[in-house]
Amino acid sequence: MKTAIVTGASQGIGAGIVKGFVGRGFNVVANSRKITQSKEVAASDQVALVDGHIGEPATAAKIVETALARFKSIDVLINNAGIFFAKAFTDYTADDFKSLVSTNLEGFLWITQLAIKQMLGQKSGGSIVTITAALATNPIRGVTASVPMIMKGGLETITRHLAMEYAKDGIRVNAVAPGATYTPLHKNTPKDAMEDQSPMGRPSTVKDITDAVMYLMDAPAVTGDTLYVDGGAHFGRW
Repeated sequence: MKTAIVTGASQGIGAGIVKGFVGRGFNVVANSRKITQSKEVAASDQVALVDGHIGEPATAAKIVETALARFKSIDVLINNAGIFFAKAFTDYTADDFKSLVSTNLEGFLWITQLAIKQMLGQKSGGSIVTITAALATNPIRGVTASVPMIMKGGLETITRHLAMEYAKDGIRVNAVAPGATYTPLHKNTPKDAMEDQSPMGRPSTVKDITDAVMYLMDAPAVTGDTLYVDGGAHFGRW
């Protein structure tokens, strides 16, 4: 059995991805700050839970140690953990920035380094998929998210660089860029506001994002790509 690591896994997209892997017969190591209290993901023979802030190197190390102790390999990494909040550019504080960097950038960096090291040692390739955001390359007037999009745009860039760096090792690195998506993160966002962010008038679902992740995890010739799941928002005006 192959083993997948999923960060930000306690609810929403992360929890959906965990369930997708379990349904495909994978072992999964699921992480969030309080994953053991999750109402959507439970520990089992196939699922190991690791509490902790993914922005801390010690948490990343614990996740990898758990994967190897329980399941003996790391074959897939899904970097789903992320935080997002919108405000006017001039209103972002130093604490806001540190918080965004810690989860969105460091939360990617430490666990991805360790996963790639393990994949290189296994010599059997691997797949890494990171959740970015369609908004990073397609600003929408009225959605004031400039500072979080520094991180999401950076993740899209490093996805391409790592894909090229490790292509000969069979480690594929891709991203999924959701648009407006029905998740607990947007539970207080008005329905019409969500619909207005999609040219199709149809915000994405957790299943839509999970299906995209599963495709990229499976696609042997696809690397360095960003798959937009946003109803067309990234390529036009509406």
